[in-house]
Amino acid sequence: MGVIVNLDVEMSKKKISSNELAQKVGITQANLSILKTNKAKAIRFSTLAKICEVLNCKPGDILDYVEE
Repeated sequence: MGVIVNLDVEMSKKKISSNELAQKVGITQANLSILKTNKAKAIRFSTLAKICEVLNCKPGDILDYVEE
């Protein structure tokens, strides 16, 4: 499976909506949805950093690795 994104879990913990997170990070709802559903092939470090800033978390709270 590889790298998986647990963004929805972290968003739930912080009680923030997709719309609010997308707005604060500066990405579209569609791109946020791609991240949340593990369909993204890549993520910019600047986007990851901004997500972590807004959610007050670390990249490891959002990203996980599962052996294939």
